[in-house]
Amino acid sequence: MNILTLTIALVFVLIPIILSKTFKLGLEKDTIIAVLRSIIQLFIVGYLLTFVFEADGYLFIILMVMIMIAAAVQNVARKKSPIKGITWKVAITFTFIEILTQGILIGFNITPPTAQYIIPISGMIIGNSMVLGILFLNRFLSEIETREDEIDLILSLGGTSKQAVHRQLIQAIKASMIPTIESQKTIGLVQLPGMMSGQIIAGASPIQAVQFQLLILFLLLTTASVTSIMLGLLSYPTLFNKRMQLLRLR
Repeated sequence: MNILTLTIALVFVLIPIILSKTFKLGLEKDTIIAVLRSIIQLFIVGYLLTFVFEADGYLFIILMVMIMIAAAVQNVARKKSPIKGITWKVAITFTFIEILTQGILIGFNITPPTAQYIIPISGMIIGNSMVLGILFLNRFLSEIETREDEIDLILSLGGTSKQAVHRQLIQAIKASMIPTIESQKTIGLVQLPGMMSGQIIAGASPIQAVQFQLLILFLLLTTASVTSIMLGLLSYPTLFNKRMQLLRLR
């Protein structure tokens, strides 16, 4: 693919813009901004990755991973969650997941410790954690708000803060993990995942592409569970004051 063919592919951007205009959805501006941002950001990242791959230094790899984590944390924190210290809680969660997954991958020689592998895999892991983190926090806070009376009752009967929000915490964790689990049930039948498709297009053997895709699927399962559970355990204590009373979220 070259710049000319990429420019022709902009027809796929014109279609939603025309439909939005026709049906008065009001999404034309947001669509254009999203496309422009994606073009600029991806080209910047492309040139940056070219430099990092050629330099092949661990310092640059660590800096790239830190930038990805910082951007993901900022995106989650921007949702203005009423949970105190949500920024550092999310940062700790994403950093732990990155260290855990890369430690296993490199420690067991599953993937080589090079920028070509670490950065793309880290991007998928951190990006997935970001989405799951937002899903979990939205569902958890929603569960808390709708069951405040139940939580207050448990507290009034002598229950601990963990006991009071146990049901809400479990429901939020399950709700945030279900999309990952359900999507993997139909993988290969309903859709060909991005990494697998990319490798096949690049000329790799379909079997080799499947092996790498399975690796990513296994990683995403760990990401889904660790993200939700860590965020839950770090977040729920801050919903109560020193007198073990539930803080109002509204």
